Order: sequence, then C-alpha cells, then structure tokens
Amino acid sequence: MAKIVFIVPYSKYYVNFSWDLLNSLSNEGNEIIALAPDESFQQELAAIGVRLVKIPLNNTGLNVFYDIYSLHHLVKILKSINPHIVICYSIKPILYGSIASRFAKVKTLFSFVTGIGYVFIGNTLLQKTLLIIVKKLYKFSLKYNNKVFFENPDDLSLFRSLHLIGESNEALIVNGSGVNIQKFSYSPRKINPVSFLVVSRIILDKGIIEFIEAAKMVKRKYPHIKFKILGPYVRSPGSIKKEIINDAVNQGIIEYLGETTDVRPFLAESSVFVLPSYREGTPKSALEAMAIGLPIITTDCPGCRETVENNVNGFLVPPKNASALALAMEKFITDSSIIRSMGEKSREIAVRKYDVEKVNQFIKKSIGLE
Repeated sequence: MAKIVFIVPYSKYYVNFSWDLLNSLSNEGNEIIALAPDESFQQELAAIGVRLVKIPLNNTGLNVFYDIYSLHHLVKILKSINPHIVICYSIKPILYGSIASRFAKVKTLFSFVTGIGYVFIGNTLLQKTLLIIVKKLYKFSLKYNNKVFFENPDDLSLFRSLHLIGESNEALIVNGSGVNIQKFSYSPRKINPVSFLVVSRIILDKGIIEFIEAAKMVKRKYPHIKFKILGPYVRSPGSIKKEIINDAVNQGIIEYLGETTDVRPFLAESSVFVLPSYREGTPKSALEAMAIGLPIITTDCPGCRETVENNVNGFLVPPKNASALALAMEKFITDSSIIRSMGEKSREIAVRKYDVEKVNQFIKKSIGLE
C-alpha cells in the first residue's frame, strides 16, 4: 500500500471535489495525508481515515516572500512525511507542490490542472504580468511530474502550444472530478413556475453579471419567471461587490440564496441549471445538476462545452453574451416540455461519462494504484 500526499488550495476542496477519491484510496489501505492552508474539515476527513495537515499557502496572495516561506515549509513537510506519491490540484499547489516535491526527492508526482485561472483570461496589466511569471513557473515545475491531468482538451492544447509541458510529460484528459450518481439521484424537474439556477462563487469569471442582465431581459416579457443564485462571496481579484447582487435582489430580478454545504435541495427546486462561465476545467456544479436531471445552459467555451450536447441536454451560448443567454432561457419558457426531456438526457450523460466510480477508476489506474 502507498503513502499518498494530496495538496489543494483550501480544505473544502477535499469535500467538494476529491471526497470519493480519497475515500476509495483510504478504504483500499493506502495512507492518505491531505495538505491544505486551513483545518476546517479535519474531523470529516479523519472519519474516512484521512489525516489533514495545515500548511502555509495563500492561494490568491501575491506576496513573494510569503510564497518563498510556503515553499520552504512544504519541502520540510514532505521530507518528514516521505510519501510514495504526491498529487497536486490547482495553480499554486501545482507550482509549489511540484517544486517542493523535487527538493524533497519525491519519486512519483502527479498534477491535476483543474482550470487555467484568471491570469490566463484577463487583460489587465497585473494579469498580463502575472501570466509571464505563472508560465515560467509552470514550465519549470511541470517537468518534474510523472503525469499531468487536464479536465478538457482545450487546456491541454493551450499548455502544449505555450510549451508549458514538454515532450517528456505524459498528459492525460480526465472527465473532471466526476459526480456521485447515487448521492445525486435523478428526480423529475419542477417546471411551474420555470426557474433558472446558478451555483457558483460570486465572481466575474462565472458570468454572474451576464446572468443578471439576461434575467432583466427575460423578466420584461415573463415577470413570473424565477432567477436564483446560490454560492459564496469570496476574496478574489475577480470578486463581485455585494452591492451589485443586493441591488438586483431589491429590484426583484434575482433571488440570492446564500451558500450551502448541500446543493441538492436547491437543484431539486429548480427547472434549468445555468453556468455562463468564461472558462472552466470541468464544472462540478454542472455535473451535479446533470446527475439529478436538470437541463443545462452554459457557454461554448473550454470546459463548459464538454457538459452539453447542444439541443440534446441543453443549449450552448457564446460567453459574455447576455442576449444569447436570454434567448436560450426563453426556449425553456415557451416550450416547458423540453425541460424534462433534456433533463433526462443530462442524467444519461452524467451516468455514461461522469460517474465518479468510472472517473476514479481511470485516475487510480493512471497513477498505478489499480
């Protein structure tokens, strides 16, 4: 059995994205040590045999001195644990976890690129400057990985074109983190009244502003239609001010549902799932919505387009286009019968392509543990 270290940007990541994989590996007798910058879910992880270790890592910070300290601390931790395998998720854990693993003489290292991050899709001077640095760090750190996993072919192509992964890197595409199709079981959709739900952090890159603008357009013709947003406010360079959301709520355009540890009741009360994101790895929120039988409206962009067969289980719209989003919404309003039929197709795709058991089996086989 193997001693495996995971490195992620925040402890809730384990609950939201890696829970089934950690549980499976632990049940098979592997020793799992989960590193994260906080200890919020220590007891929950301990209950499935996973030890959580706090590390100094600021996932969104730009303090180079703190990052150097983080790297130094990671090396010490990895040397003391002496793992057989290290697995890194998301930008900073990949960059610093890979370099630290090299210094700690870890022999087997894997990274999961779960999205390219806001520095790749922004146009500000800060984002352009950060991109230069991030590309150099990626190129340096990824060469130490035995394999690099991507959640969609576009991200893999981008990394190849930018020479961030070399010919020596074996790169694989995995269907996101999968979805537990038993936990997210199918139920027929509620269609009276028709309601549209976004589940997302409240940040610009998720298309929240476009969702609000599209809701305004639809409300003019169909004032009874419901538009809901579920998700946390976060400290991020792309965060949206609470005043913007509150203003839309006060105008009766949307309902803000706050945040939750269990999205299933909110999905069950909705008709259509909407994710107008600018780019994703593979959105877990969409997979969960598909599994319970929601049709999907999302953008025709990397990561998002993988979840929708256009006109089969939903509609693809151009990113950053509120008018196109509103038109797609109107299709479900004028012909509500497609809500159930497309929702059934969503469930079929989730079971066929994104079942977490199939995804985890592929991952375990790819890292030599199956």
